[in-house]
Amino acid sequence: MSVPRITKEELQERLEGDPPPVLVDVRLKYPYEHSTVTLPGALRVDPENAQPPPELRNDRDIVTYDSDPEELVSARVAATLIRKGFRARALEGGLADWVTAKFPTDEK
Repeated sequence: MSVPRITKEELQERLEGDPPPVLVDVRLKYPYEHSTVTLPGALRVDPENAQPPPELRNDRDIVTYDSDPEELVSARVAATLIRKGFRARALEGGLADWVTAKFPTDEK
């Protein structure tokens, strides 16, 4: 399944909209634990968990992100969410591109 992507610039613009997309941090355990930042307001979801958390609703856009610039994990999770009826996309370039662009982050 081809998973749609969203650029960091498009996401930054969409975060200012109403309603903003739900951000889902799906980094693997090691990269997540050794990082000090997340995207603003992101939910943490274990990428190995097959069930979406109850906080996710299918009436909002969802953007998954990980630490891999190739979006391997976030694309896999987004594909799973799409198959379950959610509107999901993966963040192109992952967290690294977001941070490099100096876009806002939250401290963990």
